[in-house]
Amino acid sequence: MADMKVTLSGVELKNPVMTASGTFGSGVEYSEYVDLNRLGAVVTKGVADHPWTGNATPRVAEVAGGMLNAIGLQNPGIDTFLERDLPFLDDYDTVKIVNVCGHSTEEYLHVVRRLQDSSADLLEINISCPNVSEGGIAFGTNPKMVEEITRAIKKEAKQPIIMKLSPNVTDITEIAKAAEAGGADVLSMINTLTGMKIDVERQSFLLANKTGGMSGPAVHPIAVRMVYQTAQVVSIPIIGMGGIATWQDAVEMMLAGASAVSVGTANFYNPRATVDIIEGMEAYLERKGIASVTDLIGAVH
Repeated sequence: MADMKVTLSGVELKNPVMTASGTFGSGVEYSEYVDLNRLGAVVTKGVADHPWTGNATPRVAEVAGGMLNAIGLQNPGIDTFLERDLPFLDDYDTVKIVNVCGHSTEEYLHVVRRLQDSSADLLEINISCPNVSEGGIAFGTNPKMVEEITRAIKKEAKQPIIMKLSPNVTDITEIAKAAEAGGADVLSMINTLTGMKIDVERQSFLLANKTGGMSGPAVHPIAVRMVYQTAQVVSIPIIGMGGIATWQDAVEMMLAGASAVSVGTANFYNPRATVDIIEGMEAYLERKGIASVTDLIGAVH
């Protein structure tokens, strides 16, 4: 069998397939469908310094080629997360990546400090969610702010940090370079694209928030393009995500320059998507006679 191991900033994953934040809860929700030990990593839903109720409903809408969501990062807060969610994951042989969200630099730093001595292996910093009315979108679209918040978090974090990038920008490479300049260890991209859906019969918005994050297969070609462009200008690893639903999507993302991949929306209609993708990639490497999955990274120039 081909070697499926990949390394992100010194942390070894048994394979490059992980879950995308916000689509897998904190693992417990999918544990009866998926053997979490099979995954390269579990990425938790975003956690804040205090409980967030999220946006008003309705906040999910199906659209052609994917879905719109405006959940608004509802989460139970860091206290409950440390008491309940992280201990659950400790029982599994998988890398634990904790997604951190906040409305201000200080809110991010509070969570990062609380996680310093936890069992979290890496921290993914969500500076790019388009569904949080204050804070997030400004951080993720301004290169100067990206560099500043990355630097501030890097000073406090004991774990390597992954900066999650927004695609809702003119030039993704400028944001990526700013994160790298601020000391990011890894990048993850792309977060959702801002979209909208209107019910023509009711003549009203389908989402109470009016706009939401577009995810699913329709965004995949955009994500591949952005990962490829970013891989040309940074020297740190990239976790590629955006519409990955099959092993072919995952291989394509790695050929474009990603060192690992995250599976998101596919989990909703195929809870076993992650394991299917791992098995498909293994078979592909075997068929092609490729010794290591790392040989795929950026192989297409």
